[in-house]
Amino acid sequence: MKQKKSVKTLPHSLTAALLCAVLSTALSLVLFGCGGSSGGKKSGEVQIKWLTTGDTAAKVIKSDDRIVEAINKKLGIKLSVQVVPENNTEKVNVIMASGDMPDIVTGAYGTSATQQWIDKGLVIPLNDYFAANPDMKHWDTNIYSWSAIGGKFYGVPFITQYEAANRLILMRQDWLDALHMSYPRTLDEMKAVLTAFTKNDPDGNGKNDTVGFTAARPDAVAGTTPFDWVFFAFGQKYADYALDANGNIIPWFEDASFIPGMHYICDLYKSGVVDNEIMLNQQPKAEEKLYQGRAGAALLPLFRHITRHENNLRQIHPDASLTYALPPAGPNGDFGLSRQGKTGFFTCVTSSCKNPEKAAAFINFMISKEGTDLLRLGIEGIHYTKENGKIVFNEEERAKDSFSPNGWAHALAWGSFFWPLESSYLPATDPNAPRALETVALATKAQKPNLIKTIPPIEIEKSGVLNDIYIQAFSDMIQNRVSVEDGVKKLSEKWRSQGGDELLKALNDIYKNNK
Repeated sequence: MKQKKSVKTLPHSLTAALLCAVLSTALSLVLFGCGGSSGGKKSGEVQIKWLTTGDTAAKVIKSDDRIVEAINKKLGIKLSVQVVPENNTEKVNVIMASGDMPDIVTGAYGTSATQQWIDKGLVIPLNDYFAANPDMKHWDTNIYSWSAIGGKFYGVPFITQYEAANRLILMRQDWLDALHMSYPRTLDEMKAVLTAFTKNDPDGNGKNDTVGFTAARPDAVAGTTPFDWVFFAFGQKYADYALDANGNIIPWFEDASFIPGMHYICDLYKSGVVDNEIMLNQQPKAEEKLYQGRAGAALLPLFRHITRHENNLRQIHPDASLTYALPPAGPNGDFGLSRQGKTGFFTCVTSSCKNPEKAAAFINFMISKEGTDLLRLGIEGIHYTKENGKIVFNEEERAKDSFSPNGWAHALAWGSFFWPLESSYLPATDPNAPRALETVALATKAQKPNLIKTIPPIEIEKSGVLNDIYIQAFSDMIQNRVSVEDGVKKLSEKWRSQGGDELLKALNDIYKNNK
């Protein structure tokens, strides 16, 4: 499933032709209500129109969907859902700018576009509706309490990988066995294993055709690299920034952990134990190299993917096996791997909604246990039954109502409020569920928190350029175009002069005010 990316706000002065084309495309994808989009509204029903990006993994919702009918009956509404194609948050912004706003809208959290919804009064505070909607109140005031602006909550945020993670360094267990080695617990052991994977013929084919470690290339949008686990092992405490000796926020490459971490990474790269295409790989290419036996270790997402990785590997190497564990620890026992998320989704009630009480009730239902059970399991006796305490799905009936196959959730459950990872959701029929959940527990233990949880407007404005500067400097250092010490010095100067100092001033004000 795709993750949302930060997007720029489109100008309001769009041509009529462009706007009509966008609206037509979005409307043509999904528009439904109880009894179909052209059906008459029943007495007492309140029309609620929801504009969302949905998810490309979800099925198209049918006009006579019984889950939608159950929601309508429960809440006394007539729900219509407008899903823009391909998770295109930009098109959501266009529709919002057109003036023909829905009652509820889901866009990308942490972007200038959704900030403008608030600034321009296009969405309303939800505080007045908390008393009648306890799940929504808990979501905002407990889980995402920091998302308030001046004490007001303008929507229900959902940050991807905020409290859970799913990436670990996968290794070929059969290669470890052949080399009489164990999964590395320290940076020294990691170097030894990657060296053996590269130079000691772990697959026994007599050829020099393997490498120790591969991964997807650095992500300039997020400012992350395939080697962040090294910096965490050397003592980097936070996922986004660092603190100096005086308690002031600084960029994380100015932390004392960065230079020794870069030396370790550069040494791995220079030694040839790292895939020489790691700065170019997209994730499918990194996965392919693991499956083909070209790499012995890979940084990859697990959770529901663990079965897929093993099956794909064994199609080529039937006797192969995979293992995983916490990332290696550094000199002082520190370790980490994934960064806590900052971006995701934002579901709001618009200022044009004529029945905000019903809109708020719908949002509350969607994140309640009753609502999530309905969207994941369906209606008991129709979509599933319970036999000896176990859920038994009726896939034939589920297919009639927009559920994904093999026990996966209804189309309404995908994307806007949950990913399966964040709520540890796997179908009851998944035979590998315990192992998948184990990978989440380990990955989450290795997740590093953010120092600043919010995304202020200035960070939205500056992060694109600043992350590009960081990734380019990282690339230059790892490929020995510049020494680590000179590279960090030049990086710091350029990063600060291109907007970094301005950003740090704003972040320090936020940090000190929230202490």
